[in-house]
Amino acid sequence: MSQNLSYTKAQGIILQDAIQRDLTTGRRSALLQILWHERYLTRTQLMKRVELRLGKDCFGVSAWEDTFYRDMQVIKKAFKAAGFTLSYNRNKPQTGYYLEGQPAISSELQKILRSSVKEVDARQIEIYHRLTLADRFRQGCSISDTARKVVAFRIRHDNPNLSLTEANLMALERAYRL
Repeated sequence: MSQNLSYTKAQGIILQDAIQRDLTTGRRSALLQILWHERYLTRTQLMKRVELRLGKDCFGVSAWEDTFYRDMQVIKKAFKAAGFTLSYNRNKPQTGYYLEGQPAISSELQKILRSSVKEVDARQIEIYHRLTLADRFRQGCSISDTARKVVAFRIRHDNPNLSLTEANLMALERAYRL
């Protein structure tokens, strides 16, 4: 392995630590990653995506507009350093932040989407469309419930002294913190 690659990996470890410890670094890292792969996202869309990763109100409660503005100034500088220009398009239908000269989604994300589409079973979709709204709702609730139970099981596995109720509560807290 080359020294440059080793150094880059070492820097990545330090950055991940900073992201976990510092909310500002976490927000800015998330914004950079989102805009690296997707374009034409508005302020509201970007903030919601970051909140999904870091938690509600990660931009603050009172001065969130200023916080977002300061974060985006740093993001613009980061893209400029990488040879890209981050701009904002106010024209519909493609309103939002974008990288000049880049497609709406990155080539990496395009590959992931193409791969996902190949995995879709048209027969299963047809069956799903035949379900009543109530059946679809029940199925969604069942999937969510099962996912929570899996997380609670893992939490209990790592902390055997916890009760099932405590593990379920922790699983729910994790879900809403994201």
